[in-house]
Amino acid sequence: MPPDQPRSGPGALVARIKAWVDPLVVMIVTVLVLGLVVPARGDVADVLEVVRTAAIVLLFFLYGARMATGEVWAGLRNWRLQGSMLAATYVVFPVLGLLAQLLPDDVLAPELKTGVLYLSLLPSTVQASVVFTSVARGNVAGAITGATISNVAGIVLTPLLVGVLMTRTSGPTGGSVSGILWQLLLPFAAGQVAERWIGGWVRAHPRLTRFTDRGTIVVVAYTSVSEATVSGAWDHVTVVALVLLLAVCAVMLAIMLTVTWTGGGRLGLDRPDRIALLMCGSKKSLATGLPMASVLFSPALAASVALPVIAFHQLQLATCAVVARRLAREVE
Repeated sequence: MPPDQPRSGPGALVARIKAWVDPLVVMIVTVLVLGLVVPARGDVADVLEVVRTAAIVLLFFLYGARMATGEVWAGLRNWRLQGSMLAATYVVFPVLGLLAQLLPDDVLAPELKTGVLYLSLLPSTVQASVVFTSVARGNVAGAITGATISNVAGIVLTPLLVGVLMTRTSGPTGGSVSGILWQLLLPFAAGQVAERWIGGWVRAHPRLTRFTDRGTIVVVAYTSVSEATVSGAWDHVTVVALVLLLAVCAVMLAIMLTVTWTGGGRLGLDRPDRIALLMCGSKKSLATGLPMASVLFSPALAASVALPVIAFHQLQLATCAVVARRLAREVE
């Protein structure tokens, strides 16, 4: 345990809760409840739809503006590390997502299986991957580059994989090519163009991007759940279904942690690179997943696929916090 945390008493309990519970998840759960109890209707729903679209456009514009293209290309020189990260994120993970589709409907409802498949197609998360790599004494620079490349590639690869895999396993998703183009790709490209002028300023003000990340997720979560509630899409979700979903997500996370750690050893990566691969290759991005779902899917389906993304996000934070501290103790 870090020396600045109390070892016992109420202070220790509060410290443990802060370490295990992500404030973003608390906000999301809060708006999920609001969406179930007080869904937006009529003119309010129309206004929120405009706000959601504007927030998504701004989010992906800032994604482009804060990513230095030169740094991404420089990071590609460590091709074994970066290639293994991309393979874990966009090959091994989707295979697990497809295998989950073979589960009986009694184990996992069809719409939740669709959400698990969507989860498996998302890019890696940036902030959590870098933080846990640092805590575990891994290759932080490699983690930053790998997570960044994963997110850049995900702007194209995730919609492409959704179109190829999900339409075959789950039928039409309800998304539109024009929505993907002008809400995701064009804002990101515009941000990359503007990066040479505003990139330094954006990177120097992380609170701005943190606010847009969290604000967009909260707005998307509330509007998606509201639309699903009004349409009756939540009527079939039970406590048992949620428990089984958590179990499936836990199994996927355990497999990815094992595959990335042992695979890094087989590839001959040194310990810092293996840690970066472990932390980046086993995670999925909530910040990208929820806004992108609202563009790729119909409202009812977007709400259903959000559940696996939220569940996996919390599991990966809690589990990797423990793993990172254990790896750090081994080094010490």
